[in-house]
Amino acid sequence: MAMATTRTARAVPRFLIPSLIGVALFMVPVPSPDGSITIPVAILADTAGSLLSGIMPYLMVGLMAVSAAGTAVHLLFAPAFMERSATLRTLFRSTVSWLVIRVVGLIVGAMTLWQIGPQWLWGENTGQVIFDLAALLVTVFFFAGLLLPLLLNFGLIEFAGALMNKIMRPLFTVPGRSSIDSLASWFGDAIIGVLMTSQQYEHGYYTRREAAVLGTTFNVVSLTFTIVVMGYLGLEHMFLGFYGTIVVAGLVAAMIMPRIPPLSRFPDVYIDGTPRRAQEDAEEQGPLLRRAWQGALDRASIALPGETVKRGLTNVLEMWIGVLPVIMAVGTLAVVVAEHTPVFTWLGTPFVPVLEAMQVPEAKAASETMLIGFTDMLLPSVIAMDITSEMTRFIIGCLSITQLIYMSEVGGMLLASSLPVKLRHLVMVFLERTVITLPVIVICAHILY
Repeated sequence: MAMATTRTARAVPRFLIPSLIGVALFMVPVPSPDGSITIPVAILADTAGSLLSGIMPYLMVGLMAVSAAGTAVHLLFAPAFMERSATLRTLFRSTVSWLVIRVVGLIVGAMTLWQIGPQWLWGENTGQVIFDLAALLVTVFFFAGLLLPLLLNFGLIEFAGALMNKIMRPLFTVPGRSSIDSLASWFGDAIIGVLMTSQQYEHGYYTRREAAVLGTTFNVVSLTFTIVVMGYLGLEHMFLGFYGTIVVAGLVAAMIMPRIPPLSRFPDVYIDGTPRRAQEDAEEQGPLLRRAWQGALDRASIALPGETVKRGLTNVLEMWIGVLPVIMAVGTLAVVVAEHTPVFTWLGTPFVPVLEAMQVPEAKAASETMLIGFTDMLLPSVIAMDITSEMTRFIIGCLSITQLIYMSEVGGMLLASSLPVKLRHLVMVFLERTVITLPVIVICAHILY
């Protein structure tokens, strides 16, 4: 009995200290040096990016070169030293299609860095936009990957899971532990949410269906990015109405999306193929808070600091090697199509009568922004800056955020991650979110205006 009490006493600080540090780093909004609202991890990443600004472009291209070369060597020769190393196998074991994407990402990155080839590819509104984003992600990936285990490995997930399961499961069909992924995304950044979801899926905590739902439905853009969108559209004075509309539309979509294809058709099995454990939802004995606390202490008691550091460093390498080339290749292609072809203008044409029926002013101009957000979330706001109707700008800004899937960042990350989603799934989810959230946003806009 005394031994159990001692073990519990030791587990309490092992749960509280790392978890509270993780919450402070990833979830607590703080003012940044430029006066905007952000989170400490983002400040660390921005500071490191500024210090390394002179070499960052070359470092990023170097990382993509390692990614392409390592993947090619493993695919063609599978040398023994790679096969013996679990880390190298994780980083470079891939398929021919992923090798092609990594090579394309390297080529596009090099062309943008040295401004080689056609300007439409590497220009300031196409390749350079994605190149700058990818350079920023180098430091974001470093700090996020290294520090995420503070949230994941010391009991916080277990604590939140027990408390939130009765809310998250019936409303959104996902486990209670996913509430931490969502909060980290909401207050931090969508890419942090994707990273957390991917790691939890790899470790067998989410089924394929749950991982697909969380990756495409709950990894919302941060509060900081929302403020940026409002700034582009001149809507800062509408903050409460704007953000409230996003929350309402997002909740409606989160309740509907998991229950319709394609997300509803993903199998409810874990990454190793075993079915979801029914006992996760079974009623347990004892007060809820006590069970949550005990679950957190049990997890904290077996957490190994050395293994946590090793896992964090591996996270960083996986993101640098696996994600950067995909964002560079897929993101640039998407932005080039948006900037230099009328494809998204054509695709938006069917929305004109829909918007007119909803009594949205300047419906034709608004229609051009309806689907272009699939390439980059900021593009609809940039295009809508010249629209005179504030109500229409409000609708466009809210819709661009609730659509969630954009290939220049989150879409590329989802495709490069271990999550079981393909490009066709992302297209379907984007279109469904557009159809579901647009009426909600328009209703809110009519109430506010």
